[in-house]
Amino acid sequence: MSGLIAGIDGGGSKTHVIIARADDGSVVAEAEGAGSAVAPGHASESARVIASTVAAALGRVEEADRTLSLVVVGVAGVGRKDERDNLAAALEDLDVAEEVVVETDAEIALEDAFNGGAGIILIAGTGSIAHGRGPTGIRARCGGWGPKLGDEGSGAWIGRRALGIVAAAHDGREAPTALTGAILTAAQLNEPEELIPWAAAADAKTLAALAPVVFSAAATDPRAKALVDLAAEELVLHVRALSQRLFGDERADIGVAFAGGLMKKASPLRKRVEHRLKSAVPGAHIRGEPIVAARGAIKLALRGAVRT
Repeated sequence: MSGLIAGIDGGGSKTHVIIARADDGSVVAEAEGAGSAVAPGHASESARVIASTVAAALGRVEEADRTLSLVVVGVAGVGRKDERDNLAAALEDLDVAEEVVVETDAEIALEDAFNGGAGIILIAGTGSIAHGRGPTGIRARCGGWGPKLGDEGSGAWIGRRALGIVAAAHDGREAPTALTGAILTAAQLNEPEELIPWAAAADAKTLAALAPVVFSAAATDPRAKALVDLAAEELVLHVRALSQRLFGDERADIGVAFAGGLMKKASPLRKRVEHRLKSAVPGAHIRGEPIVAARGAIKLALRGAVRT
């Protein structure tokens, strides 16, 4: 393998591209674009976003030859082989690189965190998923069912649950909550009833944008705090399930890493997750360094450890 390679992390909110030299992995350019998570049947739309972001990154490369020999794409929404194949075909049609390999976003994040070793990565952003590799090399995932079926603890899940709280408070089924005013302000609406058409038109990214509103309200509002606590509990369950499946016991020595916009080090959600892991998965030790999933895609390319 010679020339340039690319590692790509495609999430619900943004796409991160790293261009590196194929011989030593040194980074020559980076770019960010819009979200490229794959919705069922819409792989071509994700491919166009990815191709555009790759082109932006290549525009910053100083080398005369900007041909990409290999692109490893880790993207949300490709847990099923059909979706991976569809995205790979769409990217090949756009002539993004000589060779295209599609992985899940969790797989490339796991690689950046543990370099092919054992551990569990918990990702919470617009969506949520946990992915792990056990001491014997066996891999497994938990969650990642998408906004319609799951993604518990994610930004979209928090936003959707917050809207339900506002509706219940407006009905009198729950006590008044500061979430009402905060969410109406964020959505630029005046009355709770206006949330009905707003929510019907909202996609996962729009719902996820309400998560910071919930975090802010949680400092003083009991109902918002309870929602953040519940989100943390749901995410911890992902890690606990994988610890039992892959390591045999949640008390085993288990490396755990976090990725995604909601799991940044200063995030109130991450603080709650870390606190609960101490009792729910007592063997867990947290990897503190930031995870750069696109860098994990580069590592996979350099190791040749990509799915064929």
